[in-house]
Amino acid sequence: MSWSESRSWTIKCYSVAEYCCPVWQRSTHVNPVDAQLHSSMCLISGTIRSTLLPWWPVLTNIEQPALRRRAATDKLIMQAECHRDWPLYDEVFHPPPLCLESCKPLWMDLQTIDVTSRWREDWQSAMVVTLVIDPTIRLPGVDLHRRQWSLLNRFWTGQGHCNACHKKWGFTDNKLCDCGEIQTMSHIVNSCPLTKFDAVLLRLHEADEAAVDWLTILWLLAHDNNNNH
Repeated sequence: MSWSESRSWTIKCYSVAEYCCPVWQRSTHVNPVDAQLHSSMCLISGTIRSTLLPWWPVLTNIEQPALRRRAATDKLIMQAECHRDWPLYDEVFHPPPLCLESCKPLWMDLQTIDVTSRWREDWQSAMVVTLVIDPTIRLPGVDLHRRQWSLLNRFWTGQGHCNACHKKWGFTDNKLCDCGEIQTMSHIVNSCPLTKFDAVLLRLHEADEAAVDWLTILWLLAHDNNNNH
C-alpha cells in the first residue's frame, strides 16, 4: 500500500467523523472523536503510539481534527452570510439569548482563521525537535511502499523498535545496542557501526534511492531477528 492509498483511507475516516461538525465542534464530548482519529493516523502512518501527538497530522499531511472542524464551520458561516434568506442567517448573525451558560453555539466565535498559519503556529509551539520546519508541506518518501514508509516515519519521530524505547515500554531491561551504546532510533541511523546510514539522518529523510535501500536492508535484518527469536 502506498502513501496516497493510506491517506485516502484517513480522509474517509475524517469525512465520517466531521459530519455536521459545525453543530458539535464545541461539545465537551469531542475528545473521544479526536482519540479515534488519532488512532487511525497512528495505524495508517505505521508509527508507534508513544509518538508525540503533533507528528501524526504532519506524517499523513492532514490538518489536525480541530482545525478541520474549524475550517468547516468558517465555510458554513461564510455561506450563510452570503444567503440572507436562509434560516441559518438569523440564527448566526441575530442569535437568540443563550438559555444555558454552558452552551457554546457556533456564533459565539465568528472570527475566521487561516488553517495553514494556525497549523504552523501550533507546530512551533509544540517545540518538537525535528528537521521539519513547515508541517504543511508533504514529507519526502510518500511514494514508498508502506513497509519503507512506516520505518522512515519512525525515524522521523524517534519512536520505534529500539532497545531504549523497549526499556521504556517495559519490554526489556537492557537499553544497549550490540555495539555497547544506548540504542535509540537516532543511534541506529547516525552512529551505530553495525547499522548506521553513511549519509546520516538528514540524507535519510530525503528518501532517495540509497535511503530506500538502507531501509529495506534494515527491515530485513529486523525481520530475520524476529524469526530467530
